[in-house]
Amino acid sequence: MARKRKGRPIDGIVLIDKPLGLSSNDALQRVKRAYNAAKAGHTGALDPLATGMLPICLGEATKFSQFLLDADKTYSVTATLGVRTTTSDADGEIVETKPVDVTATQIEDACSSFLGQSKQVPSMFSALKHQGKPLYFYARQGIDVPREARDITIFALTIERIEGNEVDMLVHCSKGTYIRSLVDDIGQLLGCGAFVSRLHRTQVADYPAQNVITVDALQAMRQEIDKQEMDPLDNHSFAAMDALLLPMDSAVLSLPSVELDEESAKFFNNGNPVFSQSSLSMAAETQVRVYSQSLFLGVGFIDNDCKVAPKRLVVRI
Repeated sequence: MARKRKGRPIDGIVLIDKPLGLSSNDALQRVKRAYNAAKAGHTGALDPLATGMLPICLGEATKFSQFLLDADKTYSVTATLGVRTTTSDADGEIVETKPVDVTATQIEDACSSFLGQSKQVPSMFSALKHQGKPLYFYARQGIDVPREARDITIFALTIERIEGNEVDMLVHCSKGTYIRSLVDDIGQLLGCGAFVSRLHRTQVADYPAQNVITVDALQAMRQEIDKQEMDPLDNHSFAAMDALLLPMDSAVLSLPSVELDEESAKFFNNGNPVFSQSSLSMAAETQVRVYSQSLFLGVGFIDNDCKVAPKRLVVRI
């Protein structure tokens, strides 16, 4: 018999403004406790030294977290020139210092050279897994693991400030881009070295920055619920907090949509491929978000018979 999860079966996505020094998992656990959620997951870790937008998926929304992990991201970053560190950020040990003798034009040219598609070797201090363990596990033991270069895209890189040995940039990039590696590469190209002294994620996919909320604010709302001795399993007690949640399908809005009639929706929810008029013109293997009477059913794909086949279904109690 399946073990029943503790907590509320609440579904949705909350945008957290992760603070400095807190790990993504710690932020996740605090949000999960604040919502008294039965299930929660984040959408790609931010370093403890990084701040900014971290979408937290609750309940059935966790099924669609991969789409946000694969989404474009935007970062505001400060690169400090003249120094290289073991981790390419302020948390590492200094391994090299050089004089900074570069012009603003040279900095702009170096940054511009990374626009577009390129190959990037992940940092040894990344969370990328090797034999089931993150690379930083090996790095902290002085073990260097061979890493394959990965395809990344820098869609935009805007220099916002150059002052002394500091350069502020806004970077819009594809999934899998390591900003620390990017800054280290820029420093190497300039010949003086560089490391990330500040990193703030401003955007994930198309989520609006004004919708973020701090972990402290959520915990304060939960404390008010407990103070008033409200039922921690009653959704009415969490009405104000739940109003902050974005709908599950907000994670997959980049996918084309398909509408099913009521009868087809029943078959689809039982795991069966079904025909839809809106899917007939779509290519095989196209992923789609599926609705019936405006209710989000989950994510499917177009099979070789032009049917909509289920891939990730929303289970509603």
